[in-house]
Amino acid sequence: MTKLPFLLPLLILIFLLGPSAAEIKSLKINSDPRAMILFERFGFTHTGHANISVSSVSVISSVASPDPSRLGFFLLSEESLIQVLYELQQNPSFCVLGSKYVDLLFTFRDLSPPPRSSFTHSSPISSPNEYSLFFANCAPESTVSMDVMTELYNLDDRGRVKDYLSAGLTQLPTLYSFFSILYFVFFWFWGSLCFKNRMSVHRIHALMGLLVIIKALNLLCAAEDKHYVKVTGTPHGWDVLFYIFQFIRVILLFTVIILIGTGWSFLKPFLQEREKKVLMIVIPLQVLANVASIVIGETGPFFKDWVTWNQLFLLVDIICCCAILFPTVWSIRSLRETSKTDGKAARNLIKLTLFRQFYIVVIGYLYFTRIVVFALRTIAAYKYQWVSNAAEEIASLAFYAVIFYMFRPMEKNEYFALDEEEEQAAEMALREEDFEL
Repeated sequence: MTKLPFLLPLLILIFLLGPSAAEIKSLKINSDPRAMILFERFGFTHTGHANISVSSVSVISSVASPDPSRLGFFLLSEESLIQVLYELQQNPSFCVLGSKYVDLLFTFRDLSPPPRSSFTHSSPISSPNEYSLFFANCAPESTVSMDVMTELYNLDDRGRVKDYLSAGLTQLPTLYSFFSILYFVFFWFWGSLCFKNRMSVHRIHALMGLLVIIKALNLLCAAEDKHYVKVTGTPHGWDVLFYIFQFIRVILLFTVIILIGTGWSFLKPFLQEREKKVLMIVIPLQVLANVASIVIGETGPFFKDWVTWNQLFLLVDIICCCAILFPTVWSIRSLRETSKTDGKAARNLIKLTLFRQFYIVVIGYLYFTRIVVFALRTIAAYKYQWVSNAAEEIASLAFYAVIFYMFRPMEKNEYFALDEEEEQAAEMALREEDFEL
């Protein structure tokens, strides 16, 4: 089948971007011509099971009556991917359902005899591993329509309780609950600090406090979402709350970083025109990124444009990460120029140092959560996929703690509390040290 070789880069990309979670899903395929459709990835233990139900099956071909044995479902491990790709490259007409490297579940031959168009297959997993559930259509010039219900799960040690979370993600409800409690404590501490130093509280401190409580609620909803998926196979509406709080959190996070970077409410009560433009660009882009995130999370890779939405999300996220750094760079350069004329070297030196530290912390946070976490997610064994989630949450908590400490409300704020006798030393430091980025 000539269209299969064109799937090779796509298949590799899907394995890199594909999710490793599962729940009971009911999906509808309408006149789909794709040679391979990825439904989901799941980490099975030695007690794993895969239940697949198809109904209302219809295959339409423009050339000949399709062979039902050339359409079916199979499981593919990441280790077997290279061998399957090699087979596809060697023989363009090769049907992946005939590969010895795939675990064939069933073909449409099992739907026979006519007019039967439904089938339910339940299969225990003999070899624990992370598998991807695929549907293959090796019939040339044909489209498939069907209703599919997938149920992938592991049983507990007693073989009674089903766990619908992948083997590497079953710890997520506890992980998210723990970090949610930490953020609630963080919010209480921040509120106490703001109340104690209420004469030094600025509007940015209120936004920072709102960001923390939204982050705590976001993690709480994530914990409940994963808990209900784990025990029942469906999120019971907690996914809706999770996406709502995630949307608010991301918008607030980028807004707070931009406002701190501009010195808003610390150094000046208003934003310049170019800083307003950054907000006007970043916020709509984040709205788009969140829409992409919801599409990715809710539709799954079987959706035709799933890879496109992944690419859009990554592109928008990179643009936003770059854009939020500009206000901090502008503030550093503005302070650098001001230090040459206003005669307040010590004050400007501390402002410059603080903003440069803020810039470095933001760069480190973005690098870790975008690059390091992705690398961990890619290289970690399927049983330890939760480690990348834990690393991301630890990095986020550390980022919040450092930034909140740097810009905490104080009666003697570092922006303004300076001794005049520091002026001469500061002037020398400004002349000798380069604060340009």
